[in-house]
Amino acid sequence: MNYILLFGLPGGSEWIIILLAILLLFGGRKIPELMRGVGKGIREFNNAKNSVKGEIEKGMKGEDEEAPSKES
Repeated sequence: MNYILLFGLPGGSEWIIILLAILLLFGGRKIPELMRGVGKGIREFNNAKNSVKGEIEKGMKGEDEEAPSKES
């Protein structure tokens, strides 16, 4: 059974409550630092993802170039 449909995603008023709770927990001064950290983490993740994707593509191209020479 699909339990996500049971609860659903937060609507407009729920987001306001969530944002107020975050503001109370972290305070106004810590939120920019928190967002910088999140942004840095996302950037590092994307760089790693692109690096792995490039290595895979590079390996596949090398495999394609070597395949005909092995058969000949």
